[in-house]
Amino acid sequence: MMYQRKAIVVDEKDNVASALVNLNKGETVEVAIGSITCKIQLISDIPFGHKFALKRIPRGEHVIKYGEVIGKASRDIE
Repeated sequence: MMYQRKAIVVDEKDNVASALVNLNKGETVEVAIGSITCKIQLISDIPFGHKFALKRIPRGEHVIKYGEVIGKASRDIE
């Protein structure tokens, strides 16, 4: 059986991943961050193309995608 990757992390500095398919609340998603593979259990539905946090991002902290700051968290992100 071929493994289908469900999310992608582009750069090791990223603190978010992007969904490659629709993901469901409660689902555990494996993501590769460099040479490390992490399992993230989702606390909400994530539509295809949207991002989700790899760790808690406190309000005011930078959101990093593609190795670059793409914004600041306007609220705490679990």
